[in-house]
Amino acid sequence: MTENKLAKRLEKLEFFGDLEAEHREWLAEHATERQFEDGQLLARHGDKADRFFLVVEGELVVEVPALTGPSLEVTRLGEGKIFGWSWLIKPYRWHFNARSAGATRVLEFDGLAILERAEAEPAFGYALLRRFSALMGLRLEAAQRKMMDQWAPAGLP
Repeated sequence: MTENKLAKRLEKLEFFGDLEAEHREWLAEHATERQFEDGQLLARHGDKADRFFLVVEGELVVEVPALTGPSLEVTRLGEGKIFGWSWLIKPYRWHFNARSAGATRVLEFDGLAILERAEAEPAFGYALLRRFSALMGLRLEAAQRKMMDQWAPAGLP
């Protein structure tokens, strides 16, 4: 996908749509298309976070790892959805796992380059921080709901 086509694609997404065109074009220059097969980890809880992903095709499963046993699925992200905000805030470690569900194609954005520009250009940085802080709230709320549902003691209303 050419950078121009990618910038146009970003413009159509709610998450990036109202960013300045120059910022969308710059983000497109710092994105790489990647393909994952079923079950592949894109991000592992606790590992270094230096990127984020836009789902182009397929689905990502967002999980909270358990100390023992299987991970708890928090949510699934389909086409047009963003995974990853940990690259933006110290200590730059993933807070969730992200796993492909079936064949999945994503755009991987270079978080280090984006963070560097965000720090150098406060208006750009603030625009991204607003978007990603809203994303953080959604993911944490989904995790809280899922854990409350999963761990509710039997017999309680």
